[in-house]
Amino acid sequence: MIDMNPQERQLVEFLAEMQEDEALELAKRMLLEEGAAPLRVLELCRNAMDIVGKRFEQGEYFLPELVLAGEMLETIGAIAKPLITHAPGEEPKKLGKVLIGTVHGDLHDIGKNIVAFMLDINGFEVKDIGIDVPVSSFIDEINTWQPNVVGLSGFLTLAFDSMKETIAAFEQQGMRGKFKVMIGGGQIDETVRAYTGADAFGVNAVEAVNLCKAWMGEAA
Repeated sequence: MIDMNPQERQLVEFLAEMQEDEALELAKRMLLEEGAAPLRVLELCRNAMDIVGKRFEQGEYFLPELVLAGEMLETIGAIAKPLITHAPGEEPKKLGKVLIGTVHGDLHDIGKNIVAFMLDINGFEVKDIGIDVPVSSFIDEINTWQPNVVGLSGFLTLAFDSMKETIAAFEQQGMRGKFKVMIGGGQIDETVRAYTGADAFGVNAVEAVNLCKAWMGEAA
């Protein structure tokens, strides 16, 4: 958990406790009136989503809470994103193309959405193909869109088998060497990475961005 001042702790608490009106009001005030750093606010959102995810795993929260958490994040993201500044008149060049989706059998998208958002604001062209994505859809999208990186997301432990199956299908199609594969979500570690055959795993959105930058030859 990151160090937080009382106001920041309050925002995380509102989000984690599903207090939608209070969370959105505080986030807007911080971003639009008090000039809080947009990336900092998004980092606080990520911390809150970690808490929500743990409560879901422990059976305290269910799908409606996950959906609401995702909606709150989307709303705050829509306010924060335009506030992230680039040099005047400079449209950042796209560093590479990242295809991302939650593997079949898993309906979680909060972590995936944060990663897609962070990649976008860091200069990547991102195509998010949603949740419960069948292997065939990944393959079709890869053939059509030709990404540099494919991100497989999954929160449940059963997603590890889906990731392994998806990456094995890339091998069978003879496309595995054309892009890098990263996995993320839930309890992913080096053992899971080795099991699935992915190139790397990220424990959070910042790590995912750094991985993609390294693969594209950019300094993280």
